[in-house]
Order: sequence, then C-alpha cells, then structure tokens
Amino acid sequence: MSIGTPSEQSSNYEYVTARVRSRKAKLYDEDDYRKLTRMGTGEIARFMEESEYETEMNDLGARYSGVDLVEYALNRSRAKHFSDLLRWADGRLYSYVARYLRRFDTWNAKTVLRGIYSGADREAIETDLVRAGEFDEQFVSRLLDAGSVEAVVDLLDGTVLGAGLAEAYEEYEQHDRLVPLENAIDRAYYENLMKGLPADPSRPTALYIEFLRAEIDFRNLRNALRLARSGADVDPSEYYIEDGDLFSAADLDRLVGNTDELLTRVRESRYGDRLSAALDDLETADSLMRFERALDAALLEYAEYLSRSYPLSVCPVFSYVLMKEREVRNVRAIARGREAGLGAEEIEDDLVVL
Repeated sequence: MSIGTPSEQSSNYEYVTARVRSRKAKLYDEDDYRKLTRMGTGEIARFMEESEYETEMNDLGARYSGVDLVEYALNRSRAKHFSDLLRWADGRLYSYVARYLRRFDTWNAKTVLRGIYSGADREAIETDLVRAGEFDEQFVSRLLDAGSVEAVVDLLDGTVLGAGLAEAYEEYEQHDRLVPLENAIDRAYYENLMKGLPADPSRPTALYIEFLRAEIDFRNLRNALRLARSGADVDPSEYYIEDGDLFSAADLDRLVGNTDELLTRVRESRYGDRLSAALDDLETADSLMRFERALDAALLEYAEYLSRSYPLSVCPVFSYVLMKEREVRNVRAIARGREAGLGAEEIEDDLVVL
C-alpha cells in the first residue's frame, strides 16, 4: 500500500460515499442483534448464510463449524470490505482511508506481542489477526515467526509503527510489562494519522482532522478512567496521545488523580450530551465495562452525525469502518456467549448498541 499526498480535486468522494451507503444498509441493526442473542451457534450460522455473509459461510463451511465458522467468516468479510474501500478510493481520499486502516496493523502488532509474551502458539495468535491493514502477508508471517518480543520490535523498526519502540523496549525489559510497547505503537499510529496535514485545511481535510481528534479524545478518556480506577502507580504520560482537544498531557496527569474533576471536564466538553447517561452510570458503577461500551457507541454516533452533516467527505467512510467493526465485535461476542451458555441479557450487556 503506497500512501502519497495527491490533491483533494482528484478524490472521488461522491462515488465512494455512494458505495459505502449501500454497504452500510446491509449491516445488522439492533433488532438483528436481539434475534441473534436468542439463537444457538448453528442458528447464528444459518442467519449469517442468509445475509451479507453468504459467500464467506459457504466457502468456509466445509472446513469449520460453530463459533470457528462464525469468526472466520466475520474476519474474511471485514478484510474484503475494507480492501474494497481502498480499491474504490482515489487521490487524497485514498490516503486518508489507507492511513486510517493502519489501525489493523497496530492491532496485529499488539496481538503478536501479547501472544508471544503469553506463550501462545502460532495458530492461536494468527486466528486473532485482522488482514485489513498495510502489512502484507509476508510481513505478517515474519511477525508470527518472530519467536520473541525483541524480534517483533526489531521487525517493526522502520515501519510507521516503529517510532518510540526502542525506548519502550528498554522499559519492557526493566519491568516485564507490555504496556510501554503497546502504548508506543498506538502513539505512532495516531501521530502518523495527523502527520503532514495543512495548517489551513480545505473542508474535507478539516473534517478528517475533526473526526480523528474525537477518536483521540475518546482514547485518552478511556485510558484516563482506567488509570483512575486501577490506582496503579504509573506515569499517565505513558498513555497520552497527542493532538486531541479534550486533554493536554498536563491535564491527564492531574485529572487521573481526581475522578470528579475528570468527569466534570467531559460533561462540559462538546461530547457531554452524548456521554451524559454513561457518565451518570459510571459514577455509581463498579466496572468500567458499561462506560467503555458507551464510549464506543458515542464515537459511532459522532461519526454518524458528521456523515449526515457532510455526506461528501471522508466521514461516511470512517463511520462505515466503525459500524462494520461493531458488527464483527457484536456477532463474535454473541456467538461466544451462546457457546458458553450465557443468557440473552448477559450477552446484551457486552454489546455496543446505539
């Protein structure tokens, strides 16, 4: 995947957003999720066969069954649809989409690191990878064969995710924690997303920036709350990602120790209305899980708001990526929950719903 900086004029927003609207219309809705939570894994597979996943289910049905079939079909569908986005897009739109889809390179890099660190075998690690980023099959195979955390770091050096990894590896060696490496990968990804953008952007570029700043804000908020609830003696700056609007690095350092002030900051921000109910729950909840689901839903709603407000921009594409991700995550959670014997209400608590 070669990412340049072509002109905005050569971007084909109208064509791509029309194709994205068509794909989005085929995604599962809340009624579908409620139906799926009451099905067994075999019924879930049949439901998927009669929907957008027909090709994947038929192709994989001879080799897999049950939850494995569901997961492999979800992963293959996601990779196909996101590859289509790159195939359709031209000009700067292609650059924006390609940069954004590198999120799956970060996922794959962190998945390999976690797998090697925990002693998982190659097949188990590979099952959790998402083939939708810039890394080609040969490079992903080299990551899987690396055999050690140090070897993975060496391979990532020189890629867009390599910035800061050498320093993070030193800390990993001192404390035997993957967190510094994972945070360095995340920071490198977001820094690359914002790199080289004009100081006085055109409207499409300004929307690209607005959406990414919101995603960074939500990531920083999630990390701040996790740190506040954990009580761990760590430096909050390790988790901070630049270029958001909600916090500065100094804010994060101070607010992690004052949850009430942290929540007040969010309530008074442009995200306050969308997160109001979630913030109310958070103040009384014992777990962050529900709030984190609400954060995911709020980012989806914000992306949808930008998509409706500016239909000929990159926002509908990013909205579709997030909606497709939600579908994959929700269906996987439902299938795994049903296999584990969980009830519908227990499973629904783990879903991202709008």
